[in-house]
Amino acid sequence: MTSDTAQTLPPLRDIIARHHLDADKSLGQHFLLDLNLCGRIVRAAGDVATGTTIEIGPGPGGLTRALLEAGANVIAVEKDTRCLPILAELAAAYPGHLTVVESDAMRVNCATLGPAPRRIVANLPYNVGTELLLQWLENIDGFDSLTLMFQQEVAERLAAEPGSKAYGRLSIMTQWLCEVALAFDINPRAFTPPPKVNSTVVSLRPRARPLAPANRKTLEKVTAAAFGQRRKMLRQSLKTLAAATGFADATTLCMAAHIDPTARAETLSVAQFCALANLVDENSGAG
Repeated sequence: MTSDTAQTLPPLRDIIARHHLDADKSLGQHFLLDLNLCGRIVRAAGDVATGTTIEIGPGPGGLTRALLEAGANVIAVEKDTRCLPILAELAAAYPGHLTVVESDAMRVNCATLGPAPRRIVANLPYNVGTELLLQWLENIDGFDSLTLMFQQEVAERLAAEPGSKAYGRLSIMTQWLCEVALAFDINPRAFTPPPKVNSTVVSLRPRARPLAPANRKTLEKVTAAAFGQRRKMLRQSLKTLAAATGFADATTLCMAAHIDPTARAETLSVAQFCALANLVDENSGAG
């Protein structure tokens, strides 16, 4: 694969016109046609020339081209059957380096696709981006990295620190398992059709081990309770959870974890939430 191959491919706009491919709002599609930006996303992912690179929703294949040009072996998951002929042409241009899986990404276990090391590089559909990430976090050991584009608001939540308005359940569950870095923003005008918000490319690197020991389901339960009443103090927001797991009250639970019961959820670190989760498990016998 060389740049000669890329030079022989028709422009993306011509391909879209020839296949009458209009972005489908129900699929959250916004096509990124700027190949320079696609190349920048690939560079943010690091070395893609080894193992398997998984792309979600390639559409007309702009990012796919950049990945293939960088030497990646790509498995592209696409549910929009209108895009399959376009991707077949791209596969023919890069023989043996592009496999297309016709499926809904929510139904695919990406952690088992292709040989390791595996990475996901994708311009995620806005309408399912968060759901997909949470699904991948359940099998995060299967990936070396995730380089993902989200709407800017979601990206900021992923990287948010305690004390900020963006900090919440998504921040905690992601940072518990991954190192998170915001790579760069992309203006809406780079897309066809342009979305109403900026997009941000996020780099996620799975940790060798979680930030602090905790049971995943219990940690989810604790963060859901704490942020379910975000504006309330922990002694109130954790009241029901504490009672259900045998504590006299939420104040007792917080004090056992060396946490101020008058604090609010958004001020606690990931490690402090893990401490609460461990106490809930210990007191309920879940272990």
